Amino acid sequence: MLASVIAELRAAGCVFAEEEAALLIEAASSPADLRQLVERRVSGIPLEHLLGWVKFSGLRISVDAGVFVPRQRTAFLVEWAVAMAAPDAVVLDLCCGAGAIGAAIASRLPGIDLYAADIDPAAVASARRNLRPSRVFEGDLFDPLPPALRGRIDILVANTPYVPTDALALMPPEARLYEARVALDGGLDGLDVQRSVAEAAPHWLARGGHLFVESSEEQAALTAQVFEANGLIPEIAQSGEFYSTVVIGTLP
Repeated sequence: MLASVIAELRAAGCVFAEEEAALLIEAASSPADLRQLVERRVSGIPLEHLLGWVKFSGLRISVDAGVFVPRQRTAFLVEWAVAMAAPDAVVLDLCCGAGAIGAAIASRLPGIDLYAADIDPAAVASARRNLRPSRVFEGDLFDPLPPALRGRIDILVANTPYVPTDALALMPPEARLYEARVALDGGLDGLDVQRSVAEAAPHWLARGGHLFVESSEEQAALTAQVFEANGLIPEIAQSGEFYSTVVIGTLP
């Protein structure tokens, strides 16, 4: 059975056919269920949406169909946030998706005071399974947050969409067809949401607080300029290991 599933997945272009086959077999409740799972995977549906979870930063993160699947490169952002956070920091996971970043930080720093927010109802539903439900808010950026958080956030992680609109058509079908567009589309130059976050962040950050966003290598300098224009001291961090670029803005 395993060999035939591997062959079918490999023929469909699945790069990690062996690993995927084992996971699908484990998830299936019957041979008929396995056949359906394999057929759906071959059709292009992301593996994570079929399983209902993704492994991220050592955790199993619940993720529903249609929700942005956390990328492994984002673990680099987690590393930076953890390194710069106090054990009792107030942390906000903005544009949280399934809440993977917040959950990963909390797993390393269990004493933090964690909040999260996203505009996508499906993402919020997933995040409420991965995080404390009452601390996950639905709405546009900072709008749904408790006003009492203003000026108190020490660590603000915002994995904003940063793909330029015209580049969406070039994304892999798994993302383009099966993830919410609001989690991918960053506007004309990819920085629209980052601009909105950077503009509002100084009102929500505590003095000395940090804003972290993921960026492409090509966009990072522009993001740093956006941060600086809004009173944040920018820093660009890159990782060859994670193939990731993170821009950090610190409120003086």
